[in-house]
Amino acid sequence: MRIGVIGSGAIGCLVAGYLKLKGEEVSLVGRNDSVKAIREKGLQISGPRGSFRIEVKVSEQLNDAPEMVILATKTQDIEHALKDNISLIRDALILTTQNGVQADNIVAQCLPKGNIVSSIVMFGSTCLEPAKLVHNFEGSWVIGWPFGKKDPQGLLELSRILEKAFPVLIADHIAGMKFLKIFANANNCLPAILGKSMQEVFSDPEISRISIAIWKEGLEVINRAGIKLISLPGFPTENVTKLTSLPTEQAAVVFSKIMNNLSREPLYGSILQSIMRGRSSEIDYINGEFIRLAEENKSCAPLNSALVEMVHEVEKNSRFYGKLDLIEKTRGIIGLK
Repeated sequence: MRIGVIGSGAIGCLVAGYLKLKGEEVSLVGRNDSVKAIREKGLQISGPRGSFRIEVKVSEQLNDAPEMVILATKTQDIEHALKDNISLIRDALILTTQNGVQADNIVAQCLPKGNIVSSIVMFGSTCLEPAKLVHNFEGSWVIGWPFGKKDPQGLLELSRILEKAFPVLIADHIAGMKFLKIFANANNCLPAILGKSMQEVFSDPEISRISIAIWKEGLEVINRAGIKLISLPGFPTENVTKLTSLPTEQAAVVFSKIMNNLSREPLYGSILQSIMRGRSSEIDYINGEFIRLAEENKSCAPLNSALVEMVHEVEKNSRFYGKLDLIEKTRGIIGLK
C-alpha cells in the first residue's frame, strides 16, 4: 500500500519510520525544517525496540497519490494540511490520529465521510528537534469508523498494515474511547505550564492533587453531557472513576506513581512538545473540550478554563509558570488549603 504520512512530529515520524522498516512504501510530509533535517540525517529513533536510522522519502507536500493517508498533524493544522494536498488525497483512505474528538469532523468538511477512519494512539513518543525522536512507551493503535460506516473487512485490511508498526484494536464505538482519551491527555497541560517533564511534575503531590481535580471536573462535565466513556487498552474507565472517588490525597499518591512509571526517558507530553518547538499546542482540543461541553450544557469548567488560559499565556510569552504561581491560580477553584 502507498502510504502518505502528513505530519513530521512525534507520532508521524514514529509510525512512518516503523512502517518503512517493515517494508511499506511511505512518503512523509512535514514542515521545511523537518524536511531538511530528515533528508540530511534520516529519521533517528531510539526507544524500547532499539536505535534506528531510517531513510524515508520526505517533502513539504505529497508528490504522488497515496492509497492511505495517516494524518498526524495537530488538530489545528488539519485544514491547512488537507488543502495543501487535496488534489492527491480525494480518493484515499484518511486515518486521523489526533487527540480530542474534533479531528474527524474537520476532515469531513473537506473529504467524504466514508473515507475517514478514526484512530487513537496509545503509544508515546517525544520529538524535541527535527528528525530525532524517542519512542517512550509501547501501546495499541485503536481504529474505528467515526460516522457509522459498516465495513469490518475494510478495517481488517487496514489493521494488517498498521499492525506492522503497533498492535491494532478495532473498536465498534470509538467515540466513547476518544472522550476517555481526553482524560489520559488532560493533565499534559501541567507540564506545559511548568516547562518540566511529566516525571518531574507528577512526582510532586501538590501538583498531582490538581490533576485529580482536573479529572473530577471533567467527569462532571462528561456526565452532564450524557456521554458514555468506553475503556481503552491499558487505560480502563476505572482509572478515572475510581481515582476521582477516592479522597484527594490518596488519589494524588496513586496518580503520581502511575505517571512516574510511564517511561524511563523524560516524557513531556504533546502540549509541551509543541511549545518547546515554538508552535501552538492542541490545548483547545483537550482541556478545551471540557470547556466546550460545559458551555453547551449551560454549565462551566472553571479549573480547565484557568489552565487553558495559562497554557495560552505560556505560548504567547514563552515564559513558564513556577509551581507556587500555578498553585495560587488554582487554589480557590479546587479548594486547596
